[in-house]
Amino acid sequence: MTTKVALVTGASSGIGESTARRLTSLGYTVYGAARRTDRLKELSADGVRALAMDVTDDGSMAAGVQRIIGETGRIDVLVNNAGYGSYGAIEDVDIEEGRRQFEVNVFGAMRLAQLVLPYMRAQRSGTIVNITSMGGKLHTPLGGWYHGTKFALEALSDCLRMEVAPFGIDVVVIEPGGIATEWGGIAADHLDKTGGSGAYATQSAAVATSLRSEGNANRNSPPSVIADAIAKAVTARRPKTRYAVGFGAKPLIAARGLLTDRQYDALIARATGLPRS
Repeated sequence: MTTKVALVTGASSGIGESTARRLTSLGYTVYGAARRTDRLKELSADGVRALAMDVTDDGSMAAGVQRIIGETGRIDVLVNNAGYGSYGAIEDVDIEEGRRQFEVNVFGAMRLAQLVLPYMRAQRSGTIVNITSMGGKLHTPLGGWYHGTKFALEALSDCLRMEVAPFGIDVVVIEPGGIATEWGGIAADHLDKTGGSGAYATQSAAVATSLRSEGNANRNSPPSVIADAIAKAVTARRPKTRYAVGFGAKPLIAARGLLTDRQYDALIARATGLPRS
């Protein structure tokens, strides 16, 4: 039986690292991609093949896919996990930073899909897993650029799923809730830089505190719950189109569907300690 091959981006920590390990344990040949391969040393020691890749650099992505095809002749799973949260008031965030947020979280993922699809179509099989967020279904203050990327990735995934289904290819969306990773702290640090002073300073301080408390919360789920969901999806004969997993994902997505916009805004404002008008 031919060994299946997976590419996992953002594999240097958190969800990506856990996913690379999980798929390796299932017998996949896994390429773990990150900008800095020095952060992949432990994964390499455990059998994951380190791959230098910058998802904002087309040449880097193309070279990475060509390396995988050259070494294995196939690619069965693409996990688009690379991403970050660029927080700050829409007015405050430099437009170039807004573009970068989309380059990393959206265009990098879709370009990799373009690069692997010819090989998946030739095989008449494959699975593309896009890591969005419960933030792709709901919004929080000062997260406009981040949420915009996740909403976009949700829509692109839906369209892509319909386009590639006739070729035996699945497209799966994973919507993590609260996960115990570095993400919250990084987003809060960015928020401090963009909104630490000026018109949105009070809001920024409240949201940064909320992000840091969420990042340190014991209730948050470990990255392994996302890795397990991905493993379930890629091994299923007919995977779900979406998996909402991790702390708070299902109830918050459900609440967003039930509440009016004003009701939801009030709920989130209270939860984040946001000052009200």
